[in-house]
Amino acid sequence: MKIKFVLILIILVSAISVAADQQKRGQTGFKFLNVATDPRMVAMGEAGTAIEGSSSSMFFNPASMAWMKTMVDGQVGQVQWFADINYQYGAIAFAPSNGDFGVVGFSMQYADYGEITRTIRTDLGEGYLDLGTFHPIALQAGLSYARALSDRFAVGGNVKYTLQDLGNGVNGLNAQDNPLASKNSTDVVAFDFGMYYKTGLKSLNFAVSVRNFSQEVKYEREGFQLPLIFRVGVAFNAMDLITEDKDADAFLISIDATHPRDFSEQVNIGGEYTFIKIFALRAGYMFNNDLYNFTAGAGVHHSIEGVDFGVDYSYTPYDKLGTVNRFSVQFNF
Repeated sequence: MKIKFVLILIILVSAISVAADQQKRGQTGFKFLNVATDPRMVAMGEAGTAIEGSSSSMFFNPASMAWMKTMVDGQVGQVQWFADINYQYGAIAFAPSNGDFGVVGFSMQYADYGEITRTIRTDLGEGYLDLGTFHPIALQAGLSYARALSDRFAVGGNVKYTLQDLGNGVNGLNAQDNPLASKNSTDVVAFDFGMYYKTGLKSLNFAVSVRNFSQEVKYEREGFQLPLIFRVGVAFNAMDLITEDKDADAFLISIDATHPRDFSEQVNIGGEYTFIKIFALRAGYMFNNDLYNFTAGAGVHHSIEGVDFGVDYSYTPYDKLGTVNRFSVQFNF
């Protein structure tokens, strides 16, 4: 029965991917959804599909959240983007009764684009009229659920409300020289799906996810799609090849193959070396990415009276735009 269920789910995920490919377009909207948030995953080349067990799983593969080892896991973080654009995010997950009834999570992403000057062309003075400033924003709030159906197989999903408000557009002036404005805001409900399988070969894990599946979105006339992405990933602890000691240092290797709607296929590779379960060094590489390739980062985690705290950082150099820094603070108990 479990094997049939796995096959049905794989067929469903593959069908969604094929459908996305048939509708593939040069551009998509709501591009803030393409900005990865969690610095740990980003430092590992964004190869996070098969990494198990934390609230950050909601941003890569909700099914892996089913293997959360604590009752509560949460984190908040920030992405320092270009042109003074900032992304904030937060996530928290609960596993009541040791996860016997699954894991429930809530996540949020918020994009702050800052203040932008609004102008309109006129035939007077300098050729334009200053109409003050506006403040475009974008956000997504999601509810997640994941459950292990056996000691090896888990499924999960997100339901996400997504909004992008680009402010009021000014189309002209009326007879009294007052601006004629139109509202540029739209929203949609999007879905993520995922599956996670522990192969039983040491720590080798396999996972699949589909993110940002939704109906077409429209502001005025022409509709557009969300940046749907299909991911297949594997991850394993390379130290398993050397020692059976569970308390030994860990060297996690993760590989993702991605199929985005609005770009060519990519392969992401990442590694994380954890020393005495406290210090972590990470690096990754993204193939066939025309904006950035190399990523790196570090993290420190420590337990105080049964509560584990952590701080993570990632560094991403862009070829022509500069550097993006990400920070996060985590806790679990």
